[in-house]
Amino acid sequence: MSSRDAAFAEYFAARADAMRGTAYLLCGDWHRAEDLVQTAFTKLYLAWDRLARLDALDAYTRQVVVRTFVSETRRGWFRRVTVGDLPVDRAAVPAGSPEDRQVLLTALARVPARQRAVLVLRYWEDLSVRETAEALGCSEGTVKSQAARGLSALRGLVVEQREVAW
Repeated sequence: MSSRDAAFAEYFAARADAMRGTAYLLCGDWHRAEDLVQTAFTKLYLAWDRLARLDALDAYTRQVVVRTFVSETRRGWFRRVTVGDLPVDRAAVPAGSPEDRQVLLTALARVPARQRAVLVLRYWEDLSVRETAEALGCSEGTVKSQAARGLSALRGLVVEQREVAW
């Protein structure tokens, strides 16, 4: 194994799980998240020799994951199958429970892709507005407006799901 391949394998082993978590928050599906991460790391491997700033490797990889997600969403490469609403009998859920997490993840999956990408980068990855804008290739103003719209949409969806659950 060449030193190039060894360095890439080491980076992949160290960062793949974190990138998979980010991808999951973007798409809401572990299988699709795995596909996004594999695509991102394939692109990263192809560009490995050209990457001059290895200190910014996480930011670059995260940017590739997010852009791949947004690109696939725009092109409609994935298919969703809706089975329909089944009546569910649920008891009231206490705050901070695993059910709250599931409600949040389900609501996040219904937020438009670009807004979801901004929310994940800003509030899960804890990137600044500037860093988020760089990752998405847009202006800081766009990040701010997409974050505001995304949070508003997310709040409405969480309330809607809570009302259904009650």
